Amino acid sequence: MRVVLAPDKFKGSLSAVGVARALARGIAEVRPEWTVLSAPIADGGDGTVDAAVAAGWARVPVETTGPTGAPVPTSYARSGETAVVELASAVGLSLLPDGVPDALRAGTFGLGVVIRHALDAGARSIVIGLGGSASTDAGAGMLTALGVTITDADGAPLPPGGAALARAAHVDLAGLHPAAAQARFTLACDVDNPLLGRAGAAAIYGPQKGATQGDVALLDDALASFADLLAAAGALDARDVPGAGAAGGTAFGAMAVLGAQARPGVELVLELTDFAAELDGADLVVTGEGSLDEQTLHGKAPVGVAAAARAAGVPVIAVCGRNLLSAGQIRAAGFRRELALAELEPDPARSMANAADLLQRIGRTIASDPVAR
Repeated sequence: MRVVLAPDKFKGSLSAVGVARALARGIAEVRPEWTVLSAPIADGGDGTVDAAVAAGWARVPVETTGPTGAPVPTSYARSGETAVVELASAVGLSLLPDGVPDALRAGTFGLGVVIRHALDAGARSIVIGLGGSASTDAGAGMLTALGVTITDADGAPLPPGGAALARAAHVDLAGLHPAAAQARFTLACDVDNPLLGRAGAAAIYGPQKGATQGDVALLDDALASFADLLAAAGALDARDVPGAGAAGGTAFGAMAVLGAQARPGVELVLELTDFAAELDGADLVVTGEGSLDEQTLHGKAPVGVAAAARAAGVPVIAVCGRNLLSAGQIRAAGFRRELALAELEPDPARSMANAADLLQRIGRTIASDPVAR
C-alpha cells in the first residue's frame, strides 16, 4: 500500500504537518510495511508556506511588522524565482496583540515588507495567500512598503489602517519597487466579493474584524476614495473585479498596482506543491480539516484534494475534528468515508487538546479496516 497523507490544519489544535505525523504514527503501528507519504496542504490561508516547505521549498525567515505595527518574525517559501508569501503569518488576525481587533487601524504594511524581501532576493513570481486578514486597508500598507506614496492634503504620510484612507489626497506610484513591475503576482483567493458596497470588503468582512456598523460605512467610503486616487494615479481600476474585496481589499491593491491575478487557493497550492506527482502509484489518499461542514464544500482544501485524487483514480478518506455533513454530502464531495475525532472524544475541548493522540488512533483504524482499502 502506498498512502498519501494530505490534510489541512485542524485550526486551534494541530498544523497540517502535525496532523499528517499523527496519522502516520498510527498507520505504522499496524502496517509498518506500508509506504506513507506526507503531503500537507492548505487553501491559501495560514499553513500555505508550511505546505510549500513540506513539499521541498526553502523557508526564508524575515522580520516584519504585524497588523498593528508590532515586530513579528515570519517566513516565506522559495523555489527558484518563485516565492510563496502568506498574509496570515505577517499581518493576520492571529497576530493581533492579545487577540483584540483593530478594524480601523490594522494594516498590511508587514505583508509588503515580506514581498519586498522576496523581490530583493530575486523572486519574480510572487504567490500571495490572502486568508486570515486582520485589516481593511485595500492593501494600502502593502503598497506603501513597496514604495508607493500615499499622503494627505498637507503632503504628510498617512498612518496605517483603512480609516486613514478617508484623508488620503494624493497617490504617487513612481517609487514602486522596480522589480514589482517585472514580477508576476498571483493571489490565492476563494471569494468573489468586489471592493465596495453591500458585498464589499468592509460590509462582508469588516464585522469579523471588529468593525461596528458605523465603522463599516466609514471604511467603505475610505476605500472608495482610495480607489479613485489610485485610478487617477494611473493604476488599474479594479474595484469591481471579482475577488477584489478579499483580505480587506488587499486583493484590490495587488490587482490595481501589481497586476495580480486571482486563482482558487487550494488549486494553486496543489499545483505549487506538485501534488499530482504524489498521487502517482498511490492506493489511498487521506485528507481533512478541523471541521467538515458546508464551507468545506465551497472550495476548501479537502474537497480540492478529493477532486485531484478522484481524477487520478485514487480513493479518498476524510478525517476531521467534527463532521456536520450528511453521508450523501460526504459521498458527493468525493470521499469514500469520514472519520471524526468527535466519535472518539465527544467533548470538544478534550478532543482539541488530545488531537494528536486521537488522530493516531484514527491512523490505526485506517490501517486495520479493510473498508479503508
